[in-house]
Amino acid sequence: MPETLVFYLLAGLAIGASALVIGQRNPMYSVMLLIASFGALAGLYIQLEAPFVAVAQIIIYAGAIMVLFLFVVMLLNAPQEDAAEWDRLHPLRQPGIARFGAMLGLLLVVQLAWALIRAAEIGAPVGSRSDAAAVSSVREVGRVLFTDYMFAFEATSILILVAMVGAVVLARREDAGEAEGEER
Repeated sequence: MPETLVFYLLAGLAIGASALVIGQRNPMYSVMLLIASFGALAGLYIQLEAPFVAVAQIIIYAGAIMVLFLFVVMLLNAPQEDAAEWDRLHPLRQPGIARFGAMLGLLLVVQLAWALIRAAEIGAPVGSRSDAAAVSSVREVGRVLFTDYMFAFEATSILILVAMVGAVVLARREDAGEAEGEER
């Protein structure tokens, strides 16, 4: 019983933090809430007995990617949005986007129901391991990542570097435009 309580707490935290990410006017709060959501997901991975994925979630997403996001948000010095503009432009205020999100949510519920029904038909408990040998070791994951997928790994790192340099260039260009406008 305590495992289900922990699951519901972590799932609630992940859902709540993810929902609050899109509801924040301040981008810094959104980034911090996304980190909280990633932490809750890591806890769920630990409950699924996938410690490697949980550690990768913390190190890669909550560590590297979110620190990069924080750096870019602070570098761009994104101010808090104007309340009138927020109400007018918020994605949930747009009827097409809200309908699309509701459709995706309904699709998620249908997929979850299908997966639970399918697991019940097979007779396997949901979330159980049927074959422990099918789980690869960390050494094997590392070997495949740095041999078979080396190009994709390096291309991703270059893409992140280019995005960071682009953010710096955009921030410098805006600062130069503001300084030029003040001199006139």
